[in-house]
Amino acid sequence: MDIPVSEVKKELEARLPDVKLRAVGNSLLVENPDDLPRVALFLKENPKFLLDYLSSVTGADYLSYLESVYHLYSMAKKHGPVALRVRVPKNKARIPSLVTVYRSAELQEREAYDTFGIIYEEHPDLRRLFMWEDFEGHPLRKDYAQEDSETLEAADIAWLEARGVEVPPEMKEKAKALEAAGQRAVAQKPEKPRN
Repeated sequence: MDIPVSEVKKELEARLPDVKLRAVGNSLLVENPDDLPRVALFLKENPKFLLDYLSSVTGADYLSYLESVYHLYSMAKKHGPVALRVRVPKNKARIPSLVTVYRSAELQEREAYDTFGIIYEEHPDLRRLFMWEDFEGHPLRKDYAQEDSETLEAADIAWLEARGVEVPPEMKEKAKALEAAGQRAVAQKPEKPRN
């Protein structure tokens, strides 16, 4: 059973009058990211909603800003989801962590951090989940420059050779030239779409 967004918004505005909210489709945008933990805790503990289960935390890139989206359900009342959104500028992508409210946020916030670069403040273990620690960038952001899969860099060659893989000399030369020029193996977008 779905809870109407208007009903949730009305209750939040009555109980937390200093929190600014905006309905966006079937979700609520929390205008100030710092208000997110208070809103989530209220929805979790309020007997009218009892939204005690956070099923997902996802990131999204809208070019001019990043967004973190949360889907909340009530196991006791068998209703939901209520979707909360928070928007932040790309250059200041900081949102308070919800791990203290919902333990299930821990790995999901790490995933959004890893893939979108959203920093969840006061997260107990904010580190990469899928990418290695030295990985540069966040691969699901629209401004991420993808590596050329046909070109190896010096670090790639060192890693392969340390594991006994023989790398052809022409690939080694190309990697040395890239390193000497201070460049990375970035994929070029084709001028025409491939058929």
